[in-house]
Amino acid sequence: MKVRTRFAPSPTGRMHLGNLWIAFLNWLWTRQQGGTIILRMEDIDKDRCHTSYAEGILEDLAWMGLDYDEGPEGTYAYGSTVQSRRYDIYGKILSEMEKKGHIYPCYCSRSRIHQVLSAPHEGENRPVYDGHCRNLSEKEGKAMTKPPCWRVAMEERNTTFSDLFFGNVTRHLKKGADDFVIRRADGLVAYQLAVSIDDGAMGVTHVFRGNDLLDSTPYQVFLMEKLGYQPPVYGHLPLLTDKKGIRLSKRQQGITIEELRNRGYSPEDLMGLLLHLAGGLPDMRPVTRKEAVENFPFEKLKNLKQKHIVLPVS
Repeated sequence: MKVRTRFAPSPTGRMHLGNLWIAFLNWLWTRQQGGTIILRMEDIDKDRCHTSYAEGILEDLAWMGLDYDEGPEGTYAYGSTVQSRRYDIYGKILSEMEKKGHIYPCYCSRSRIHQVLSAPHEGENRPVYDGHCRNLSEKEGKAMTKPPCWRVAMEERNTTFSDLFFGNVTRHLKKGADDFVIRRADGLVAYQLAVSIDDGAMGVTHVFRGNDLLDSTPYQVFLMEKLGYQPPVYGHLPLLTDKKGIRLSKRQQGITIEELRNRGYSPEDLMGLLLHLAGGLPDMRPVTRKEAVENFPFEKLKNLKQKHIVLPVS
């Protein structure tokens, strides 16, 4: 099997060390496997995503030397790697799913959704929907004045996926309770649909991302199987946190790649730091790209099964 991975940032700010952590480990594993890397811009949130941030991501990756094989500059058999240029693809699939009865409109207000999701549900450790709009009659639907979001009409089933760090993960998906949103009321395509279509259409075989997305993976596997795609193997990586245990974010100061570059850090410094955090180096020291690929086998990185990793520097 030809390995195909993707790094899929959202251009809502400059890249920080948490983003670089995922990008680097994805790059390292894929290059050691002789695979193909796709750079996908997940920019469907028009209010938060900006061209300047997308340009910044390209600049930071180039500075680090983390190259890719398919990216925003090209057009491929599956189309563009930029999600905002793929709206027609998403719309066509949504229309097909509606015709087949695989999705339905939901007219619930935000306050009602909040009440439903915050209510206790026996045996559940996650928020669930109550399926209220799933069985509305055509007459009831036409009487609604609020623009609906659209939900998946979930089937009662077990969904299993393979993860490089968690092994085989199985979750029971329930009719009604797991009817997740696939298009928002404002018309914006939901992340779950876009990422599932893109991973399938782009032939992604392995996905590396933060373990905060582990719980959403069964929904994506469900969608991919529904759409006739082969789900990838996942690698849900530990999150980087600061010394207070707070996950790194674009709101924190001093951790963007641009800021670190301006403070005098080199790409080799950051590569050594990331390999140290991954458990490949006992102490931090500069490491070149060539050395990383040749001397640090991904499977020997011993810290990747942790829940989170604390950043030792600020």
